[in-house]
Amino acid sequence: MGELSYQRTVIAYHGCDEAVVTGVLLHGQRVRASANDYDWLGRGIYFWEHGPRRALEWAQWRARVFKNIRKPAVLGAFINLGNCFDLLDTNYTRLLTEMFPLYRQACQGGGVAVPQNLPARDEASGDLVLRYLDCAVVNWCLDFLEKEERQYFHTVRCVFSEGTPAYEGSKIMAKSHIQIAVRDVSAVIGYFKPNVDNLAE
Repeated sequence: MGELSYQRTVIAYHGCDEAVVTGVLLHGQRVRASANDYDWLGRGIYFWEHGPRRALEWAQWRARVFKNIRKPAVLGAFINLGNCFDLLDTNYTRLLTEMFPLYRQACQGGGVAVPQNLPARDEASGDLVLRYLDCAVVNWCLDFLEKEERQYFHTVRCVFSEGTPAYEGSKIMAKSHIQIAVRDVSAVIGYFKPNVDNLAE
């Protein structure tokens, strides 16, 4: 496990069911990490950096579409990014570029097809929201770096331009956000319940 250095602390928000908020804050339960093969930043607990409304909208969408959230809610967190695989830093995007051929070779050697990012069936904007490729590459790279180079990352962070243009001809997208995947729970300094009453639809 890597050692945390408290240099960058951010406030972030996790969209979830109200039962998760209650379980974490009142009963000390842990937030379950996501390990779907289409997650945008690989394995981890997902947060919207400085985005409580976006977290709530995501929880409301899950409640409508998948029915796996009964009462949409938001859990706030103070996160020490620690040793962060920060994809807002060109050092790390360059590293992904350099490591991708190795990942592709590993797939070929194992007789596994390189996955592709795909749109969801109901995605009107055409965004490739099922990030099979990105998830696989990030997981493979970070596992490789930890095993071969002894480089350990607590968090992964990236900005995403998502959704439709904010207005005609714009490159500002309506659902752009910064997402954080916490791979090591020690990066979470603490949780809190934000006031989201004014965010509800």
